[in-house]
Amino acid sequence: MKLKTGEWDLSSLVKNPKSEEMNDRLSRINSLIKSFEETKSLLNQDISPVEFVKLIRDSEIIAEELSLVTSYAYLKYAENTSSNISAGLVTKLSNFATEATNKLLFFDLWFKKILDDYNANRLVEGAPSVYRDYLVHERSMSKYTLNESEEKIINILDVTGMNALIKIYDRLSNSFEFEYVEIKGKKKVKKHFTNKEKLISLVRSSRSSERVAAYKALLSTYKKNSGVLGEIYLNRILNWHNEFIELRKFPTPISVRNLSNNISDESVTALLNVCKLNSKVFQRYFTEKAKMLGIKKLERYHLYAPLKTQKRDTVEYGKALKIVLEAFEGFHPEFKTIVQTLITKKHIHSKLQDNKQSGAFCSTVSPSIEPYVLLNFDGTLRDISTMAHEFGHAIHSVLASDKPISVQHPSLPLAETASVFGEMILNDKLLNTVPKKEKRILLAEQIDDFYATIMRQAYFTIFEIDAHKMVGRDSATTTDQLCDLYLDNLKTQFGTSMKLSDDFKYEWLYIPHFYHSPFYCYAYSFGNLLVLSLYQQFKKEGNDFIPKYLSILSSGGSRKPEDLLQESEIDITKESFWQKGFDFVSENIQTLKNAE
Repeated sequence: MKLKTGEWDLSSLVKNPKSEEMNDRLSRINSLIKSFEETKSLLNQDISPVEFVKLIRDSEIIAEELSLVTSYAYLKYAENTSSNISAGLVTKLSNFATEATNKLLFFDLWFKKILDDYNANRLVEGAPSVYRDYLVHERSMSKYTLNESEEKIINILDVTGMNALIKIYDRLSNSFEFEYVEIKGKKKVKKHFTNKEKLISLVRSSRSSERVAAYKALLSTYKKNSGVLGEIYLNRILNWHNEFIELRKFPTPISVRNLSNNISDESVTALLNVCKLNSKVFQRYFTEKAKMLGIKKLERYHLYAPLKTQKRDTVEYGKALKIVLEAFEGFHPEFKTIVQTLITKKHIHSKLQDNKQSGAFCSTVSPSIEPYVLLNFDGTLRDISTMAHEFGHAIHSVLASDKPISVQHPSLPLAETASVFGEMILNDKLLNTVPKKEKRILLAEQIDDFYATIMRQAYFTIFEIDAHKMVGRDSATTTDQLCDLYLDNLKTQFGTSMKLSDDFKYEWLYIPHFYHSPFYCYAYSFGNLLVLSLYQQFKKEGNDFIPKYLSILSSGGSRKPEDLLQESEIDITKESFWQKGFDFVSENIQTLKNAE
């Protein structure tokens, strides 16, 4: 497969943005909104389920039209966050979307707050089954919903308030330049990096001096900008506290995310408790890894050090695609077909370029359009895993595309199921195809990834809980105090298994989820531990497992996660379930130790 990294084609969203098309599309949306506003008289206690469902579907038509144009703006901006034209379009459409949301707010608030319980239950029971869990969830948010004028004010202020601050964070951090100084014996090798992804890839380098230089270049840059970035985060927390704790009366800051995810506080508490109890699993691994590397104690700079000291060749983009497609086809042919469609339709932006949004994501726009995937591909093994991860998201999206837009998206924890499962499929293929001596190296890298996607993400969430608590108690909290809090978090996480230098206290500043989506990170821990359980079930049941798995994915966001998983005899409220994932990790660590 001789494909090279490239850009995506957004013409299925907006064909010609420089023409009058965008204005015509916005005018059409305004017309649809005006027609919908005229249905307000239908909203009474005895509305029929048929009329109610028609209103839902009419609102979904507007939501889908709005998603097409706003997604175009955000995807163009992701290509180049330094573009003033793209940034201006994002602002314009954010304002438009807020105005549209405020005009439709009456329907949402009527169902959540004005309709009485008896008639709400009548409408839920009379609705098609695909909407029922969604409607129950919407109704559950009524106690945290304000009146219409208050909700409108918050929506309007967010555009130029919190959302604008987050955009400043993105534009600032994506434009950082990094001064890299590698100490090689008595020599100093200096490099200038303008691409953060290129720099971060070096933390997995086979050369220890390169890993140290990469981390120091990254962390020193964030330290230098910690005043501004820290201030943005402090205001993010204060905004969250003022809106959700003071105004909406949520019991805790994380409860906001849990309710949004349709997951109980009990389930998330169980997950985080088990992660804390199992911190020693990875501490033992890091102690063992130090022995494998021939050193007394691992330094944090070398957490992701490969066991193989020779530099690994990079993999061409086309070859990486071939590896992932073959792995997916081995599980289910439809998985390969879905990804091939993304390739054919040019729905992937994979090339490295300055000012491009860092990391990777999959963007689901509409049930009628295949999702878009952003990668920053540089040919490393980790990049291939990221490719499998994001393609897993795309597969999830397409399998749920028969659902309406309001219930196509799974909640965050389940949203990470297909992505992590995609990585497991890939890892299995790699372990089964490499020579025996390479398996140990790959197994160690897989355990490194288990740390990065389970324990690290859980402790990110624990840091957020503590940070929100600290700022909630004292609004005069400083960035330095948050840095010290984060360093304490790392010390608890690693125990005596790792040497920590003070520069890692600034690491949290480059975690975008803290800014974009507070308490998002536990979704990775949730998804990974869930998948470890599901994947063991697949190994045991073989092809009989596949229909069950496809059923989970094709449900999208139409089912409450706890109820959906209960059907596969998975009880996520029990700590014993989450422990199974750590038992699997422990078994892998023992296998690695025995392979010495």
